[in-house]
Amino acid sequence: MATTFVKAAESVEQAARIEHVSKSFPGPGGQQLVLDDISLDVAPGEFVTLLGASGCGKSTLLNLVAGLDQPSAGSISTDGRPALMFQEHALFPWLTAGKNIELALKLGGVARGERRGRAEELLELVRLQGSYGKRVHELSGGMRQRVAMARALAQDSRLLLMDEPFAALDAITRDLLHDELTRIWAETGLSVLFVTHNVREAVRLAQRVVLLSSRPGRVAREWRVDIPQPRRIEDAPVAELSLEITEVLRGEIRRHGQH
Repeated sequence: MATTFVKAAESVEQAARIEHVSKSFPGPGGQQLVLDDISLDVAPGEFVTLLGASGCGKSTLLNLVAGLDQPSAGSISTDGRPALMFQEHALFPWLTAGKNIELALKLGGVARGERRGRAEELLELVRLQGSYGKRVHELSGGMRQRVAMARALAQDSRLLLMDEPFAALDAITRDLLHDELTRIWAETGLSVLFVTHNVREAVRLAQRVVLLSSRPGRVAREWRVDIPQPRRIEDAPVAELSLEITEVLRGEIRRHGQH
């Protein structure tokens, strides 16, 4: 069944609704079940992290929500077409930071005369004001991810899908971008579905952490994160909840015989 992008003008109860979704891929010996009967809602303005061991189907589920692939069973609906941000920035190196953002604005139907001003506003939102004319090779890894975030925001979606966007960054840069993402989420009221395998990152960012079991991926458990923002990775409540989730994750990995 297909992913359904509900028009923003229509009344929607959830930013994303995943109902009894399964996904299989061809493999040796027949179809390989990757996701099994997953049901999950993301409320408007909610920040949800998807957590699980490598290979559990987190990215597969995100791709289904984005409409890049179709579920084998079940249905997905979203409040408009989601914006997607990957681990790799995927910026076009022959374009400047501003022109990368303008390309997304162009594809979104923004008039030519409005694009530069809007691109500069988005660069300011991610705290890269003055970087409109910089080429990709002139930007640090953290700056490139900020531009990628601005480009995702340029798609004017109410749902932002993020697939381990900070995994390749050093710890300090990643922590700074956690702060920036939390600020942008609070300022814009976006709904965020964020994939990670880092337990502390999941707790640091989210209002709700959803743990997927090892393959086939199923919703194993959820935690509501009631720790006030702003949070730090090293905060005692973050560390305490992270330890609890880690123990459950370890149990899932042991139960499925993965090392």
